Amino acid sequence: MTYRWNFGPVWENADVLLRGAFGTLRLFAICALAGLLLGLLIGLARQSPRGWLRWPATAFVEFFRNTPVLVQILWFYFALPILAPFEISPLAAAALGISLNSAAFTAEIVRGGIASIDRGQWEAARALGMTGAQAMRRIVLPQALRRMLPALTNRGIEIFKMSTLASAVAYVELLQQGKLLASLNFNPIETYTVIAVIFFLCLLPLVQATYWLERRLGRADA
Repeated sequence: MTYRWNFGPVWENADVLLRGAFGTLRLFAICALAGLLLGLLIGLARQSPRGWLRWPATAFVEFFRNTPVLVQILWFYFALPILAPFEISPLAAAALGISLNSAAFTAEIVRGGIASIDRGQWEAARALGMTGAQAMRRIVLPQALRRMLPALTNRGIEIFKMSTLASAVAYVELLQQGKLLASLNFNPIETYTVIAVIFFLCLLPLVQATYWLERRLGRADA
């Protein structure tokens, strides 16, 4: 039997998908920024010689890396209000779950990037009279960030795609709106095809910008 594609109902309800796309972009912006900043701090703590910084950072990374993001989102949404005297919105629950999970993976990217810098760079900085913090900020971290860029880009892409998990707590994002349209119009193939195209069009500029930045940094090193 030949399937007859019908995108008409999808275009007629484009405003519904646009609202979902806005929700996805908002969640992505929050999680990408929070995950990067928190991951950077935790990654630096993982490299600290001070145990009171290193051990909690290690525990954080291992916990959030080894538990599912969906479970974390659901826990924040349903369990946290039981333990704390306040309600939590779907956006806050999704942002907490995705941001903390992303921070754990970003921390490992940061730790690996710093560890990849030759020890002689540290020794040269010390020979110039720099403290450990100054050597990290001026010498080690700028070099490490260039090496971490591809992995951080992949992390950003994963965050964007993980935003679909927020539909589990009824947050208004692209997949949630797509489910609504598909159930109303009985056209899941067309609806999810359009959603896939929207995701592709949103992510492609991010990936291309990263490639451009990598080429620029590569020429700067030459």
